[in-house]
This record gives sequence, structure tokens and C-alpha cells, in this order.
Amino acid sequence: MKERLTIALVAHDHRKADMVDWVTFNAEYLSKHHLVCTGTTGRLIRDAFERAGIEADVECMNSGPLGGDAEIAAKVVRGEVDLAVFLIDDLNPQPHEADIQMLLRQCRLHNVPIACNRISADLMISSRLWEDPEYKPREQSYTHFERETPTNV
Repeated sequence: MKERLTIALVAHDHRKADMVDWVTFNAEYLSKHHLVCTGTTGRLIRDAFERAGIEADVECMNSGPLGGDAEIAAKVVRGEVDLAVFLIDDLNPQPHEADIQMLLRQCRLHNVPIACNRISADLMISSRLWEDPEYKPREQSYTHFERETPTNV
């Protein structure tokens, strides 16, 4: 795998504090990678790194409702994202739900690991596979599965 990853970080408004806390907790690891974020989340993350006195490469897209989720999805399609962390607010409706679903779908289609809560994000960034030069993710298979028909129906 790569030594320097591109990690997408997205958080809905009610999850931004949780994202900043997660980034702060993992600042040493995350500062070694390129972070691409939706607008407001990216600014909050930049501020958190500055407060901690840590230099970090944080690229900000538009805010989610203004197309930031779609911009990150396009990066996924182009193979420019290695991992995504998307802290979703499941308790409140989002006006840009179609973009959210598009980003999640593109991560699944293009085999990009996506964490939607802190524990899965922690498990993903701590995987030893990121550091294994021999590890190559397998292409996803969408071949048709033929079910056997039960004979005693």
C-alpha cells in the first residue's frame, strides 16, 4: 500500500465536534497524510491542528450542501482517495441526501474503505495492512450468483 494516504474527512453539523475530537486524538497519525475535507469540517480540522501546534496537509472542498460531498465522490471515482471517514448525522434529515448517498455508493463501488463511526475509523487507520507493501486490495466482483434450486420443494 502507499506510505502517504489521501484520507477524506466529512462530518455533518451535529457530528463536527466528534470529528474534531477524533482528529485531535489521531493527530500524529493523520498529520502524515493528505486530508481532503468538506469546507466547514476542513476549517475546523485545520484549526484543531494549529491549536495542537501540528502541521497538516488539509485540502478543503465546498461545504457538503454546496457540493463538497460530490467533489469528494469525484475524487473517489478518479482513484484519488484511499480511505474515507464520514460521520453522518442519522438523527436529522439532510437537504443534500442524494449527494451523501452518492459518496457512500462511490466508496463502495470503487473499493474505498469508508468508516461511518469512530470505532470503525480507529480500526481502519490502525490496520497493519496500510504499512504492508505486499498487500494489494482485490478488485470487487459483481458476477451473478446462481442459487441451487431445492429439490424437495
